[in-house]
Amino acid sequence: MLRRAILTLALLPLFAQAQFTGPGSNVANTVNTVVAAQSAADDTPVLLEGHIVRKIKNEHYEFKDATGSIEVEIDQKYLPAQQFDHTNKVRLRGEVDASLLSRNIDVKSVEILP
Repeated sequence: MLRRAILTLALLPLFAQAQFTGPGSNVANTVNTVVAAQSAADDTPVLLEGHIVRKIKNEHYEFKDATGSIEVEIDQKYLPAQQFDHTNKVRLRGEVDASLLSRNIDVKSVEILP
């Protein structure tokens, strides 16, 4: 019984995806399109909806929305448990990772949309 309670508490953060949106949050500064992300500053929060169209290399994918495409980096731990492919619409939460030579999205959450 105790083992089950500990396991449930340990897994709880994996299912909690709520986000504070009140005063002081970065929600107002969140980028919602690929074209906006391509010119946003480093560490700008992003919330994108579209499709992961292909795998580029380990943990790197091409993401596409109605405005364009961009490379996204998704650690294995952030991928959903259920299988999905290029036909599934997804919601990505993360931040812009900009350097002198490249720009991509460092993804912290992937949600498969209905």
